[in-house]
Amino acid sequence: MIFDTHLHLIDRSKLSYPWLSEVPALDRDASYDDYLSVAKRLGITSTLHMEVDVAEKDQTAETDMIEQLMQTKGGTLRGAIASCRPEAEDFPAYLEKVAARRSVYGLRRVLHVVPDEISQSDLFRSNLNRLANTSLTFDLCLLARQLKIGASLIDACPDVPFILDHCGVPDIAGGGYDTWAKDMKDLSRRPNITAKISGIIAYGDPQTWTLDTLRPYVEHTIKCFGWDRVVWGSDSPVCTLGGNIELWVAATHALIAGCSADEKVKLLQDNAKQLWQLE
Repeated sequence: MIFDTHLHLIDRSKLSYPWLSEVPALDRDASYDDYLSVAKRLGITSTLHMEVDVAEKDQTAETDMIEQLMQTKGGTLRGAIASCRPEAEDFPAYLEKVAARRSVYGLRRVLHVVPDEISQSDLFRSNLNRLANTSLTFDLCLLARQLKIGASLIDACPDVPFILDHCGVPDIAGGGYDTWAKDMKDLSRRPNITAKISGIIAYGDPQTWTLDTLRPYVEHTIKCFGWDRVVWGSDSPVCTLGGNIELWVAATHALIAGCSADEKVKLLQDNAKQLWQLE
């Protein structure tokens, strides 16, 4: 069975997504019903919703929407990773409110849509360190060129549990493996970060990628972080940029076919349960 740690749901009738207009291929609704109809066939039994970089005014409303969907009979949603703005002066008040919601297991601020210096600021880091007093994780969503920035942020917040999204977003189609691999190895030396093997088919050439294209990135990530610090995610619907969720699940199973049963269970389910204390 699979624990999907990275699902995006999009409802443009309820929430505003400023960035969608810049990505026409994703500028459409992504409903929970559509996800469920496929997920159950693929063996996905548990799911965490990942915030979709909604307009700041809609951050709380997005979590409200997920809490409502968690009541769906026969559903898989276990909780949410909520949006946040650690660069804001009012972050402490927001954190207090969101940490009190039993549905929220972590926070994320997409870092590749803001200037690099944002996450380097004293205010951002001071606010992020407040997560150390909660049970919340923080997802690092950044580009491969920003991995060193991510390492610096982690060093400044040693008691915060971090999750690295999408194998560090390697430019699989464009190359650059060696630099990515070196920076991933360095990043993995920090004990408070887990890597997410999620939706990397979106970063290969959609017409030509194969298992051999993806294999070096998945295997290097697992080698660096070890089987106890990796989790799996679909990154649906972003994964449709390189195929679809069915293709990504099939590719995942093929890529780990030679691994032990214990290793597979850790990646696909157990590590996520332990990380977020979900049974």
